[in-house]
Amino acid sequence: MEVKRPLLLISNDDGYQAKGINSLVDMLSDVGDIIVCAPESARSGFSCAFSAELPLRLRLRQKREGLEVWSCNGTPVDCVKMALAEIVPRKPDMVIGGINHGDNASVNVHYSGTMGVTLEGCMKYIPSVAFSLCDHSADADFEPLRPFVRSITQRVLTEGLPTGVCLNVNFPVAAAFKGVRICRMAKGTWGNEVVKCSHPRDYDYWWMVGSYTNDEPEAEDTDNWALRHGYVAITPTQTDVTAYQAMERLKEWDL
Repeated sequence: MEVKRPLLLISNDDGYQAKGINSLVDMLSDVGDIIVCAPESARSGFSCAFSAELPLRLRLRQKREGLEVWSCNGTPVDCVKMALAEIVPRKPDMVIGGINHGDNASVNVHYSGTMGVTLEGCMKYIPSVAFSLCDHSADADFEPLRPFVRSITQRVLTEGLPTGVCLNVNFPVAAAFKGVRICRMAKGTWGNEVVKCSHPRDYDYWWMVGSYTNDEPEAEDTDNWALRHGYVAITPTQTDVTAYQAMERLKEWDL
């Protein structure tokens, strides 16, 4: 009886041509069969958005033994939905987002298209992992991540993940890492997010920019602390966002 290799569905929010996703494919090419379905161009900040009115298109960009690369004109979540509906020959063994150019630690998890990929896979009951590097450069060096990406992927394939839980994995910029920390997301905020500009044709426009502040910089159990001190940060992330502790308090309200 032929033993099927694991099937990995990979997407991102930087686009199918980004170095991060192509590095990820290279790192995992011997681990399983890979299907990439990623945006045709950058879609950072799209979180879990999907296209309700935009007609979607798929384009096969590459096909060889053990690898198919598709692009989609939609969001990262669109890519996962389209791949599951139209491309994959069977349910994938894993959904993987990344490798993202830039970190997705702390509150960035709520904005990230890379995490959108991973949460979508998780909501489809597929073990899902996001990988991100704290380097926005188009030519970032992903090679130090290789052994960790491989070991985490193989461990998830072997042991699975709890239902409703995915992994948000962030890497600092370093030639070598001090180790791995299992940690929670830091409490943080974005400020100075809007910059107003004046156009020569006499109208105003705005750029979304902003700066991030870690609101608990000394807390040693957070992803921000781990990354700042040279560790790989793994944050288990769940799709159930119910605030259970608040439920009992709300039951006491006279409504």
